Amino acid sequence: MPNPGEETPPSDCSDPESVPCRPRKARQAQESHDGDVPSLCPPQLPTSSPPRVLSMAELLETAQEVSKMTIAHEIVVNRDFKLQEVNFSPNSLESRVKETLHKAFWDSLKEQLSASPPDYTHVIQLLQEIKETILSLLLPRHSRLRGQIEEALDMELIRQEAEHGALDIPNLTMYILGTMAMLCAPVRDEEVQRLRGVTDPVQLLREIFQVLDLMKMDMVNFTIQSLRPHLQDHSVQYEQKKFQELLVKLPNSLDHTTEWLHKAAAEVSASSLSSPSHPEVHGSPAPLSRGAVSRSSSTPSPMSVLNQGYMNLLRWEPGIEKYPETLLMDQARLQEVQLQVNQLTIIAAVLLVSSSVCGSALFSSPGFREALLDISNHVHQEVSESLLQLGYPAFTSDKSASLKGQIRSIAEEDNAVRSVIEQRIHSFLSLHLSPSAQNSRSLPKGLAPIQEELLEVSHRFGSVIHHNRQVYGPYYLAILKKVVLLGTEPEAGIDSF
Repeated sequence: MPNPGEETPPSDCSDPESVPCRPRKARQAQESHDGDVPSLCPPQLPTSSPPRVLSMAELLETAQEVSKMTIAHEIVVNRDFKLQEVNFSPNSLESRVKETLHKAFWDSLKEQLSASPPDYTHVIQLLQEIKETILSLLLPRHSRLRGQIEEALDMELIRQEAEHGALDIPNLTMYILGTMAMLCAPVRDEEVQRLRGVTDPVQLLREIFQVLDLMKMDMVNFTIQSLRPHLQDHSVQYEQKKFQELLVKLPNSLDHTTEWLHKAAAEVSASSLSSPSHPEVHGSPAPLSRGAVSRSSSTPSPMSVLNQGYMNLLRWEPGIEKYPETLLMDQARLQEVQLQVNQLTIIAAVLLVSSSVCGSALFSSPGFREALLDISNHVHQEVSESLLQLGYPAFTSDKSASLKGQIRSIAEEDNAVRSVIEQRIHSFLSLHLSPSAQNSRSLPKGLAPIQEELLEVSHRFGSVIHHNRQVYGPYYLAILKKVVLLGTEPEAGIDSF
């Protein structure tokens, strides 16, 4: 703890430039703001001329800008985002190389300190790095503390002491540990305190570096949390600006996005032709209750095409179709949503089949739904045991065969029950493509048992889509007007999503 009169970091973390050195609690992330795509100048879409070849320096610069854009995007859309230490698997080549190099360095340091007289060359280098790391954890206003550290770890004086064999390593390390205890987050207090009991100087220096690395990570992550509200306020404009810069350098950066919208437009047109009054029943398996086709012709509305494209992401086939460039930063997130939707479809189908075969009384009994998370024989076993426990008649052989057969058939993609459940889940998720429907709780029939999980998935899906629509809406609209609508005048008032 700091001494009386020592500069103590304040507890207020409202100012991104005033990140406390001992953060007790990170500021809560601000909710993403709602609203339509902001009014912008029309984006510059790539021309048909072939792109110029980038130099290696330009490629590296572009990669760096994409990396910055990706990190900023991740901070905004992922509240749990934080930097973590890279841990290689124990038997990996990277792990073996790292371990070999580290062991060689620390063994060399041990030999230097064991020599007579001791060689302090490596120790001085380590102390210099430790000093720089500690100073990097300070804020600009901590001038007094900075001065104290500069004085206590005066590298010129340390070199002179080493030359005369008077370097007091234990005293220096105790000062370093005291400073670390003052600056570290509470979660590191125990680790810093443990270091006070390490007597071997080589081991102590090695572990000081390990804890300092964790402290740097703590500071970076707390800074991220503090900056998140500011990034949320400006993320749409920032991502649009960076993407436009990328588009200038790489004009083909919307090819897959254009193909994605082409496919969605064809599906919406086919759906409107087969059943204009009920697009949610026929045609595309991903129903569109908002922004549906609003004209009698086969020309789809921009909103319906974009919504169809978003719903198609839940049926994406990796390795067969190319992901839209505008959604690459959210690909992993959306694929996780796709996996969860598939799992919920199977679970809801199993529950529906079990309910129809066994009766609603057993279906609604406490704990029964949790017992039906596995498939086929396990479900049959759990149902049979539940029937006996509740005093119901045992399964007949016909019912057993029917239950097992229907559950096994759910694995088939063309299974009727699975198709119905999947269509209802997609229909519910399509309602959350609009920010105004984020709190919708009107569940289709048969989905009540998975209501909690489905609401959580729909919120995640809707949040990702809403942010993507805000950022890339102008690009989508430009593509649809230029390519998909084939010169047809868009509906009056359609200038944004």
